[in-house]
Amino acid sequence: MTAAIGIMCKAPQPGRTKTRLAAMIGPEAAAALSACFLRDIAATIEALPGHLGCKGYGIYAPAGAEAELRRIFPLSFDLVLQADAEFGNVLHGAARHLLTAGHDCVALVNGDSPTLPPSLLTEAINALRRPGDRLVLGPASDGGYYLIGLKAPHRHLFMDIPWGTATVARSTLERASQIGLETMLLAEWYDVDDATTLAWLRGELAGHSDRFKDGGAAAATRAYLATMTTAAK
Repeated sequence: MTAAIGIMCKAPQPGRTKTRLAAMIGPEAAAALSACFLRDIAATIEALPGHLGCKGYGIYAPAGAEAELRRIFPLSFDLVLQADAEFGNVLHGAARHLLTAGHDCVALVNGDSPTLPPSLLTEAINALRRPGDRLVLGPASDGGYYLIGLKAPHRHLFMDIPWGTATVARSTLERASQIGLETMLLAEWYDVDDATTLAWLRGELAGHSDRFKDGGAAAATRAYLATMTTAAK
């Protein structure tokens, strides 16, 4: 059995990536920071215990960004293009693709949580490996989710979801209830996409966060933020 863990991402290109952060730190820095996020999440996936049997993927857009992403992701990762204007189609397409490829379960994670704790990924995979169909959902602090885990590509989970709002996780749980799908919730974590959450990240990395603890090492992100701090002095 091999679990697929796919990082949902856009190629980190200045002016097209992390636009809310770019308004604060500039488009070049926002793109560089986004690349660090992807490196760190991939490193966390690659370092999971071998007995879990996990395989990493970059689920990406746009087409033509393959060479750029190959420089970011480990060699063990495969790339899967999922370009669609509707995010629900992207998520469902990625889950269906990876399950059809022969994986026994799939966890899709966002590319904006560089300190995502490896313990949450392990917990998600172990839950998916239990008998019976189920949904594993990792709720994010903004009302969305940082992880969705599935054993079957249930299209209904992604239908009529108000993407980008504070009700995404709640709406997804409602969809699961409508089809009688057992659900397991992970602990809350956060995405880094604005000034507030960037401050949370800095606080967590400095060991000052009471809300978010025991996160991943985020070595690339930590190093880049140090250069930003030095440059600002």
